[in-house]
Amino acid sequence: MATKGKQEVEIKFAVRDKKALTRSLHAAGFRQKTRRTPETNILFDTPERAISSRGEVLRIRLYGKVWTLTHKSQGTAGPHKLRTETEMTISDGDALASIFGALGLQPSFRYEKFRSEWTDGKGDVVVDETPIGDYGEIEGPPGWIDRTAKRLGIAPSAYITASYAGLFYEWKQRTKNPAMEMTWKKIKKSAK
Repeated sequence: MATKGKQEVEIKFAVRDKKALTRSLHAAGFRQKTRRTPETNILFDTPERAISSRGEVLRIRLYGKVWTLTHKSQGTAGPHKLRTETEMTISDGDALASIFGALGLQPSFRYEKFRSEWTDGKGDVVVDETPIGDYGEIEGPPGWIDRTAKRLGIAPSAYITASYAGLFYEWKQRTKNPAMEMTWKKIKKSAK
């Protein structure tokens, strides 16, 4: 079932100490919704990059055993990342990827992470372990995001609104790593 396009408002932040963040989440009244779960994401685009050039995202995600298809509109700049997100659960992501290929869409970026999710009933905080470092996301109403960030010791100057693709390309430039995907295997292989 597809969720009608909803407004996604979020920020990311670098996680320096996962244990300290977990303690802060408990102290702030959050409960864990999902334990550390593997996640694979594949972004699709035309050969000319028509989707990403409009600032949009078309993604197939496998989170644990659940496949989802997501479209994200172009985001709005500001202290928080704001965009319309339409998402639906699908039964077979590999089959959908084949359909996309037949329609001329191709994988444009692949990234992996381990994600755990937390909630206080008003919004969500996720902790992502990625091949380029650990990040958190706070998603909910803008005022709630700011209050939650403050309770977790995250200053507005530490807010990140870049996508994982953007963070990966910044990391590549900084480290001169030749990996073309943000996957554990590709980054480990390129580090040799």
